Amino acid sequence: MYIQRHLERILKNPDYIRGVMAVTGCRQTGKSTLIEEIAKEKTMKAITLDDINMREAAKLNPKDFLAMYNPPLFIDEVQYAPELFPYMKIHVDKTKEMGAYYISGSQRFIMIKNLSESLAGRVGVFELLGLSAREIKGDSFNEVFVPTAEYLSNRNSVAMNHTELWQNIHKGGYPELYANSNIKWDKFYNDYINTYIERDVHQLENVGDEVKFYQFMQVVAANSGNLFNIDKISKDIGISRNVCEKWLSVLRASNLIYLLPPYYSNITKRAVKTPKLYFLDTGLMAFLTKWHTPQQIEAGAMAGAFFETFVFCEILKSFYNAGVDPKSYIYFYRDKDNNEIDFVINYGSKLHPVEVKKKSNPGAADIKAFRFLENNETYERGNGAVICTNDGVFPITEKDNAVPFYYI
Repeated sequence: MYIQRHLERILKNPDYIRGVMAVTGCRQTGKSTLIEEIAKEKTMKAITLDDINMREAAKLNPKDFLAMYNPPLFIDEVQYAPELFPYMKIHVDKTKEMGAYYISGSQRFIMIKNLSESLAGRVGVFELLGLSAREIKGDSFNEVFVPTAEYLSNRNSVAMNHTELWQNIHKGGYPELYANSNIKWDKFYNDYINTYIERDVHQLENVGDEVKFYQFMQVVAANSGNLFNIDKISKDIGISRNVCEKWLSVLRASNLIYLLPPYYSNITKRAVKTPKLYFLDTGLMAFLTKWHTPQQIEAGAMAGAFFETFVFCEILKSFYNAGVDPKSYIYFYRDKDNNEIDFVINYGSKLHPVEVKKKSNPGAADIKAFRFLENNETYERGNGAVICTNDGVFPITEKDNAVPFYYI
């Protein structure tokens, strides 16, 4: 069963189509399925470099390999054969054909590095994370989340109740868990991690001790939503700082985590410069941290971290699914006096503060830190929000609202 992906509309939009269209994301987020849906309309042939024979042929003789297939062509797991990229460039430069090649891969940084070296100006790169709450609910709304009055007015959301919230946090966003009702949650994630370590991890880094690497993943998952403290993580696992840095780069390269940068300007010299770490799927996070049911998560000590991670992922997905790279827009704020704002969205030349609270009645005390964005030298302070579990929008101040999580 195919679940409609919001990114599909972007990939079909002529304003976004380039000679080469690249879709990245971690394993099993639905990249191949998404492009196969597009391929149906374009009568596009599809091949995968997961096939060892295809991979060998592409690497050994990339020119002749591409010559065997007339564009448009979809190549899955293309990161295995970056040798193909120069010949894609030659074809696109010669023919000026838009959408000649659709490619996908599960190692974002490796793909982007090779693409930027070989196909600069000729490639559109798009990120596909797991299913968003909008997609799960069949909600067609596809704007980036910015808590302006206009956004809240336009947001005719499909409501999600509290039970559904914690069920979705527990299940995560991998499409197979929604398309196949017979699949077992724990078996899916156990198989996912085994496959991930056996394939992606060993290709990116010789980790040596797989048990230690699994423990590393568990500790990182337990720190989702926290400032990234590499020394603490290294100490908790018993590995060197150097190894910890390498293993973290593996998780980033395979799209399992996101390092959220801090916002600071000349007037915020006391701002903390350390990034915050977020896991990009709450289901995988729950499996790694051994929270086995939605009820355990909701009542447990990590409930706040799960809720904040869920909110962050939904905000991130709203940007990616609209074809907007969030890295220039989403930050957090924290200063040396521990004044903190969970997220700062720098959009439309305004700074929009966003706080996340796992409660239904946030008030003025929850937005005290918003004042630290006032009198900014560059940007005006825009509308703010407290994302909460309330069932409707209500004002906290003239500029700031309590916003239910399903409005993201």
